[in-house]
Formats: sequence, structure tokens, C-alpha cells
Amino acid sequence: MRNLSAVVVPQGSEIMFELVRDSLTHALMITGFVFAMMLVIEYLNVLTQGVWQQGLRGSRWRQYLLAAVLGATPGCMGAFAIVALYSHRVVSLGAVVTAMIATSGDESFVMLAMIPGTAVIIFLILMLVGIAAGAATDVLPDHWVGRKSEVQHPLDIHVEEPCECYPRGQIVQQWKECSLSRGVLVIMIVLFIFGVLSGQLGPHVWSWVRVSLLLTSAVGLFIVTTVPEHFLETHLWEHVVKRHMARVFIWTFGALFFMHLSIEHFQLAGWMQDNQLLMLLVACLVGLVPESGPHLVFLILYTQGAVPFSILLASSIVQDGHGMLPLLADSRLDFFKVKGINFGCGLCMGLIGYLVGW
Repeated sequence: MRNLSAVVVPQGSEIMFELVRDSLTHALMITGFVFAMMLVIEYLNVLTQGVWQQGLRGSRWRQYLLAAVLGATPGCMGAFAIVALYSHRVVSLGAVVTAMIATSGDESFVMLAMIPGTAVIIFLILMLVGIAAGAATDVLPDHWVGRKSEVQHPLDIHVEEPCECYPRGQIVQQWKECSLSRGVLVIMIVLFIFGVLSGQLGPHVWSWVRVSLLLTSAVGLFIVTTVPEHFLETHLWEHVVKRHMARVFIWTFGALFFMHLSIEHFQLAGWMQDNQLLMLLVACLVGLVPESGPHLVFLILYTQGAVPFSILLASSIVQDGHGMLPLLADSRLDFFKVKGINFGCGLCMGLIGYLVGW
């Protein structure tokens, strides 16, 4: 019988296996954190239904400020809200520009998971740049931007029967009639918590990162185990899981694997550092894609020191996740206007950052 201990795995296969394993474990950790954060954001969004709509009415500066805050909120919900209000002329085109510069879509969750301190700085810069760009957009001559009439059309806010997020006295009954989606979500979160506790996912030692992962997951577990069936099916399963999770995992894994392969295997970090202006242009062009995911490549390259902060900032300014898709459906012309303005802002800020050594 052949001695199995004598079988030698080629070195290239060992390296590739390690690349895949490292990318997979990091992608699972990041996706789990993003998933828990999305549950919390969705929960808070339902609890505060209708509050932000009224706040956006009024002065232009109030619109810019609230549009920046909504845009900076992780996820695409804030950006969707601004587009819906713009389609009814409740807010100006400048407010849309502000929100789209401020937002990073689902990538915001990933940045909070990977570079929380830097992420907060980026969000603040995006808000300030967005407010400035939005105000500048609204003072441009009408024939430059082809501004539409600012006459406000009534916006009918159909507030459905309030969703009771914590139905007292019904939780036990809900578990007696536990649905497949609730059971799957609970199992997923429990496995994630076990992976973090055992050190298989996230840091191997106790740190604030591990504590944050556990606290966020625990809150997510509480939400999944207590919300009524309608909330769970409509907001958590249909929106968060089916529309976001697979895409977040695939893009995160792909970006991590690409980073490991290009930097560690092909050793392209030096080339990227020597061609920063080209990488800046590529980052801004990729940011034009109305999709959550491509931006992750530049985020992960930044975490590995392959590209500087200026390129990550420029990419964050131009890209807006899925936030622009409703505007593309409503007006292709306005879509390209906003994208063009954001592209110019991102390229300018990236060049400024490059010149000052960011």
C-alpha cells in the first residue's frame, strides 16, 4: 500500500489553499458583522418610520444636512429616501448630490468592520464634501444642470399599521410556530457567535474587535428571536438576507482573494504604489458603477498598504452602492448629472490628497 505520509502537496497548491482559507474566514467574519449591523439598522428604520421625511422639508441647508446624515447612515436606505423625495420635488438636486457623496452603501458596514477608526473619519469627510458639493450644485446656472422645476408635488406617505417590533405576550407562541426563516437566521447567528468565541472567526485573542462582534451579534439574535413574523419575513429575510447577504459575501471574498493573490503571490503592491495616479483614475471610474461591491477592492488594498488614503477617499466619494438605482429608473439624465458631479468631486479630492501626501 502506498505510504500516504510520503505524499507531498505541491507548494503552489499549499499557497493557494491558504489564500482561499484566509479569504474565506475573513469574508465570513465581515459578512457576519455586516449582517448583524443590517438587522439593527433595519430595526431602527422601522421604529423611526416617517420621522426623517418631515425633517427634510424646509430650508436648503436643512436638506443638505439631513441628506448628509441619511447618506452617511450605513446601507442604502437613506439614499433611497432622498431619491424618492427628489422625485416629488421635496428636495433639490443638490440634496441628492449631498446624499450620494455621503453614502457608501453596504461598503459602510465593511469599513466599520475592517477599519472602524478610519471609517468614521471618512464618513465625516464625505458629509462635509457632500454638503459643499450639494450647495454648489444648487447655485449653478440652470442651463448648466438643466434644473427641473422646484414646485413641490404632494408626497403621499402611506404609513401602514405600525409594526410592533417587540410583541409582548406573543413571543412564545411565535417560537411554537417557528418559521423556517426564523430558525435559519437564529442558527446562522448562533454559529457565528460560536465561531467568534472559539477564535475561528475574527481575532484569536480577546480585544475590542471581538467584543464588538459579540455585542452586535447578540443584538441581532435578540431582534431575530423577538420580532413578529411579518417584520422578520418582509424586512429581515426578504430585504437583508435575500437581497444583500450573498452579494456582500461574494464581493468580500472575491476582493480579499484578489488582494491576497495580487499582493502576496504576484507582488503587485510596489507597482500600485508607483502608479498612484493611474490607480486613482481607476478607483473613480469603478465608483461610477451603481453596484455595492467593486469599492471593496480599494478598501482591502488600502488595509494592506497597497494604495494610500486619498484613493480610498476618492473611491468612497464617487461610489454610492445601490443608492442611485432608483434615480436611474426615474431619470437617466439626472442620474448622469449626479454621477458626473460626484466623479469630479472624487477626482479633485483624490488629487488634493495625493499632492498633500495622504
